[in-house]
Amino acid sequence: MFTSIDVWRRVDERTAIRYRCFRSLVSGKYSVQSADFYQLPFEPAQVGSLEQQHIELFIEEQPDAGSGSFDTIERAIAASNLMHA
Repeated sequence: MFTSIDVWRRVDERTAIRYRCFRSLVSGKYSVQSADFYQLPFEPAQVGSLEQQHIELFIEEQPDAGSGSFDTIERAIAASNLMHA
């Protein structure tokens, strides 16, 4: 079982990233499943599409399958290679 955590990073005045993170309720470790990039002008349809992808990916594979699991959420994000826009 996992709890989901969204971590947002503002890249600049036109771009933001939402990291889709999970914390294992068994191990207490953190992982990053994916990162969603948003830019202005904002397209509302993008939100629904990204949400659907997030759910499908969770069902298809373990959240830590990509970048592993870490003791802190900051380390998980740094290790995910999804840090930079």
